[in-house]
Amino acid sequence: MEPERRVKLMQGNEACAEGAIAAGVRFYAGYPITPSNEIANIMSARLPQVGGKFIQMEDEIASLAAAIGAALTGVKAMDATSGPGFSLKMENLGLACMVEVPLVLVNVQRVGPSIGMATSPAQGDVMQARYGSHGDYATIVLSPSSVQDMFDFTIKAVDLSERFRVPVILLADQVVGHMRQNVTLPPYDTIKTAYRSEPQGPVDQYHPYKGNEKGVPPMAKFGSPYHWYANSSAHNEDSFQATSDFAVSKALVERLTNKIEKNKHEIIEVRGEFLDDAEIVVLAFGCTAIAARGAVLKARDSGIKAGFFRPLVLWPFPEDEVRVVSEKAKAIIVPEMNMGQYVHPVREAACRGKAEVFSLARLGEVFSSSEILRKIVEVQNVV
Repeated sequence: MEPERRVKLMQGNEACAEGAIAAGVRFYAGYPITPSNEIANIMSARLPQVGGKFIQMEDEIASLAAAIGAALTGVKAMDATSGPGFSLKMENLGLACMVEVPLVLVNVQRVGPSIGMATSPAQGDVMQARYGSHGDYATIVLSPSSVQDMFDFTIKAVDLSERFRVPVILLADQVVGHMRQNVTLPPYDTIKTAYRSEPQGPVDQYHPYKGNEKGVPPMAKFGSPYHWYANSSAHNEDSFQATSDFAVSKALVERLTNKIEKNKHEIIEVRGEFLDDAEIVVLAFGCTAIAARGAVLKARDSGIKAGFFRPLVLWPFPEDEVRVVSEKAKAIIVPEMNMGQYVHPVREAACRGKAEVFSLARLGEVFSSSEILRKIVEVQNVV
């Protein structure tokens, strides 16, 4: 008999917190910032109920540092923020990538730059989520479009972070974080997420930064007999500093990047509708995907061969999937709540196909399906 599921009316940020609990997150460090505050509020109440720990730090920098420290001891850890706080976390995000610490960082986006508009939705952190910290590295970025996604994707983020020893970013927005919808909740004891692989064998043969066949090293808990150094400088497989050895540094950075890029077939997830006959495809993510799908349905009702493409994982970029779409369609429209960011990798991926790529950008307000439909009609008349 299938376990009984329950349906609950939830806010997006609430669903995120519950997804974290269901996935086994037992440490949360945060600092208040709109519009992500509900996540911290709920985690402060829920974590003590399941034997976890909540701590409010003195600032956004310290909160991610605390999450990193907790994760090093073997706990599944999470942090959440928005806009300005996300910027402050970039140094420690780079640290987590370099040291290979699994954790989840939620960014409920708002209008920027700087303080911007604290209560208005945006999708302006798309490139920052991928490239915000200095140097070459790779991370994973998920894009929820519904309250159900906030629950499900938080679980997925925890799972991916543990499998690949990497910080995973849940890139939400103010609309998805604050809207309310029914969420189907499975029994939490039926939810299975990965836990980082741990070293086996003699202690003196442990190489803390030697990757397995996927490039992911086993991770010993701090306090275990397997000793290692969480080294943020260039380091060798034994975690010893190698800041004057370019060969070692090159091998390290290549492994940090390749463990994501060469395994992206296990990470990337997209959804498409009406792509078989589509001449015009609307590619959208986050809350914009809601209006985009509505526009495609209206377009098809009026006889336009429109299709819908949604990347659930923004980074690593679904290059092959976008290229396939570009080889069939005449045009791809990319609506996004920024000045036009994700449209650039879409254009790059589509350059070998026949589809022309059009940007539909705006700031501070959500799209309506009618606006996107007008763009579909406009593009139909020029391609």
